[in-house]
Amino acid sequence: MKFVDTTLRDGHQSLIATRMSINDMLPALEAMDQVGFYALEMWGGATFDVAVRFLNEDPWERIRKIREKVKNAKLQMLLRGQNLVGYRHYADDTVRLFVRKMAENGIDIVRIFDALNDERNLIVAIDEAKKCGLHVQGAISYTVSPVHTLEYYLSYAEKLVELGVDSICIKDMAGLLTPQDAYKLVKALKERFALPVDVHTHCTCGLGPLAYQAAIDAGADIIDTALSPFALGTSQPPFEPIYYSLSKEGLLPPPNWDSLSYLNEHFTKVRQKYAQYDVNMTSIDFRVLYAQVPGGMYSNMIKQLQEQKMLHKLHEVLQEIPKVQKDLGYPPLVTPTSQIVGVQAVLNVMSGERYARVTREVRDYVKGLYGRPPAPIDPELVKKILGNEKPIDVRPGELIEPEIENARKQIGLLAKNDEELLIYIILGEVGKKFLQKRYYDQLKIDLELVKEFEAPVHPV
Repeated sequence: MKFVDTTLRDGHQSLIATRMSINDMLPALEAMDQVGFYALEMWGGATFDVAVRFLNEDPWERIRKIREKVKNAKLQMLLRGQNLVGYRHYADDTVRLFVRKMAENGIDIVRIFDALNDERNLIVAIDEAKKCGLHVQGAISYTVSPVHTLEYYLSYAEKLVELGVDSICIKDMAGLLTPQDAYKLVKALKERFALPVDVHTHCTCGLGPLAYQAAIDAGADIIDTALSPFALGTSQPPFEPIYYSLSKEGLLPPPNWDSLSYLNEHFTKVRQKYAQYDVNMTSIDFRVLYAQVPGGMYSNMIKQLQEQKMLHKLHEVLQEIPKVQKDLGYPPLVTPTSQIVGVQAVLNVMSGERYARVTREVRDYVKGLYGRPPAPIDPELVKKILGNEKPIDVRPGELIEPEIENARKQIGLLAKNDEELLIYIILGEVGKKFLQKRYYDQLKIDLELVKEFEAPVHPV
């Protein structure tokens, strides 16, 4: 068995709105590297956005700083296919440049997924990642619906294998995998494909540890866990008890208790530091079994409803989410579809009339600009939203003009390199403001140095 640790990415994304800074990570890295993790999932997902938007940190520097400290474990990131780490589809030239830069900065493994399991949205990212020599893990976005059968998932895995992935991940964002389904799916994937299988789940509705045991029994090669201070709740199952159990069976060496004790103490303090963002989930939420809300979406939705003084509407929203999901063709709920479905569900509840207000993202989704839905969208809803306009039937990325050179002209001297250029392309005005602040901060430092250099020297 191999373990991927998610503490530095999905763990804090699910539990404290991704607020952990690089300064909270650095003291723990050497101890984490001694525990025996196969990989540290430490980048991608919401970390890119939050680092810039809220923490005033360069996400590229985060990779480099972690790479300096971590010598044994591989560094892994999560990539949303044509969405990269943003919320829209980016042009093919942007996708290729982004993948090259993450490889150059120190990423070893890239887990690539598409929210709709539309393989067309993965083609460019996988192709470039393979050219860069990265280990490409193709992820299946897992959900439960009338169309998401065992054969559906095996058919999609076949497409991933044809695209050249090196391993397959079952990405269960909402923790919906039952032990029975975990066993069947892992066993079927292992029998049909000669590739390692990784299982990723959450504990939101209580099934996570049960699903992992069944997956291990079925022959899973890798599982994703978090260190206990950032495990459970809307996060992953905890590393320590699962590793201990396997070590007692003689399948793994004894745990490194010294390192684990230090890490437990360190990350307990880190989580307490961000108490204002903590989802504070002290028990499971069985409603996720029907609402299918993923961990990060749940914590963010709670915070947003609190800010709008609408937390009392949570139950109604959780009931509305699966209805919107069905209307839109049963998309798995993971970024960006989780936001698309979740925001529309909130609007439906707020207005009292379903689809009286429709977001631009829902309109783009119905038009096909995010990809091909798993099942046909309700025709009446298509007509209500698009009128006489017809949905597209090509790979969405083909409709996006190259954007690198135009962006380079727009941002000018504010972007000193390709990494900074990508911050601007992916985050738009938020990225531009970050680069402006960095530019003027550096300018102030340079001016101070010039003043100091030009200061007259008085003889003794």
